[in-house]
Amino acid sequence: MRTYDVAIIGGGIIGLSIGFELAAKNLRVIVLDRQEPGREASWAAAGMLSPAPDSPRDLPLVPFANESLRLYPQFVEEIEQASGKSAAYARAGALEVFFGENGAHECELRLRELQQLRIAAHVVGTNEARAMQPEIGESVSAVLHLPEEGMVEPRALMDALLTAARRRGVEIRAGSPVSRFVHEGTRCTGVMAGNDGISASNVILAAGCFSGEIAAKDSFKQLAPTRPVRGQMIALRPSNRAGELRRVVRSERGYLVPRRDGRIVAGSTSEEAGFEKQVTAAGLRKILGASLEMCPALGHAEVVEMWSGLRPGTPDDLPILGPTGTAGLWIATGHYRNGILLAAATAKLFGAWITGAVPPLDVDRFSPLRFGRREASAQQVG
Repeated sequence: MRTYDVAIIGGGIIGLSIGFELAAKNLRVIVLDRQEPGREASWAAAGMLSPAPDSPRDLPLVPFANESLRLYPQFVEEIEQASGKSAAYARAGALEVFFGENGAHECELRLRELQQLRIAAHVVGTNEARAMQPEIGESVSAVLHLPEEGMVEPRALMDALLTAARRRGVEIRAGSPVSRFVHEGTRCTGVMAGNDGISASNVILAAGCFSGEIAAKDSFKQLAPTRPVRGQMIALRPSNRAGELRRVVRSERGYLVPRRDGRIVAGSTSEEAGFEKQVTAAGLRKILGASLEMCPALGHAEVVEMWSGLRPGTPDDLPILGPTGTAGLWIATGHYRNGILLAAATAKLFGAWITGAVPPLDVDRFSPLRFGRREASAQQVG
């Protein structure tokens, strides 16, 4: 049985980012993935780096998201330097657009919300917005500019991160599903990956939407109640300069994210479809309808790729981060739609926890123990 300081279950953006951070602290780290690392939700993501909440349920996440956005330039720089590869990161800002007679009012309400959350934003006139992004449609009646937002190409980022982690000494094993956890008394001391025993002082469960199934093997599924939430995506290639984008454009119905090769990634759906990753006619209609409402010139664009990914949802749509109450066992999952953005801050957080340092942020709101607390509270009320 080989021995490590840390065994990480899951080779997506979260697991690899944590491994990359811990290896820099001279810890022996192994990452185990059930398939090829980086080929699930991380590979399927759009790459928007936005702390702005999509719904009231996202509000507790904003401080954590703001901190991760602040850390992102350093995060990417370290990965690129270690790997010699580009993550295609850009801080180009974003335009959030509104439609119809109520557009200006909705824009003003959104601006007030973002200002209260300390997210940089300001209203721009539609003429100014079209000077910034000529492809914005005539039906747009109000626009917010969020200048500090960024974007990254997740597939390029994952390729660079895999190389960077290996160069720092992280051992990465593909095709190694974890079959069970190993305990000595009340402490988790490793895992079994098939017939291979892995001994580790710390085990971190970071397997995205599959975390709940893995946790159930050790009877602590209530600490990691993840579920898959399907998101469909489309890649478009404008036929000429009409339809080209320089920055993220989004509305309440969808978003458009430019790529360095000229493609535009359009998304997305949010579907409770289990572990099925089909691309559906209804999903494509939703995405294309929102895309053409924002930028009608994309009606002439070629559809070059369609895919879907499984986001790790949780009962409250918030991440599950931290110690479990079982010594040596940690959880880092449930980042839902924000895994790419939150990777930078999550890595720093676990870098502190695992080495015994003070965590840089108060994230008790995201504790794995919160679900047990709610269940106990509900029983007391009953």
